[in-house]
Amino acid sequence: MGWPSYSMPMQGRLPWWWFLVLALLLLAPGPAARVLLDVVGGFTLLMVMGPLLLGGVGWLGWVLLQRRLRTCPACGFRSIGSEVCPACGTLFAQDGPGSASAPSTFDASDVTIDVTATDVGQDR
Repeated sequence: MGWPSYSMPMQGRLPWWWFLVLALLLLAPGPAARVLLDVVGGFTLLMVMGPLLLGGVGWLGWVLLQRRLRTCPACGFRSIGSEVCPACGTLFAQDGPGSASAPSTFDASDVTIDVTATDVGQDR
């Protein structure tokens, strides 16, 4: 059993005379042709410049947001609008937003984790 073998006429087909009217509007100097060209030009300008303008505004917003972020000198977490790091609780530098303070002095052996490798197969 196969598909039915009947043909349907194309729906919504544009008659050729619409193309002729459009060509006359574009070629004939007159107010209708000027309006049509203005609409097409404005739509094209919107489609080309719109994404470029939105991208520029987004980039500018991103740059402004990056300037307001503060980096924690202890853990490196970046946050905005707080005096204390939300991740580790360290006070941010008092120099201003985005600036890291001088590294604090601490003993590296207190914060270093010693790792020893063991073979998993030896335990059995």
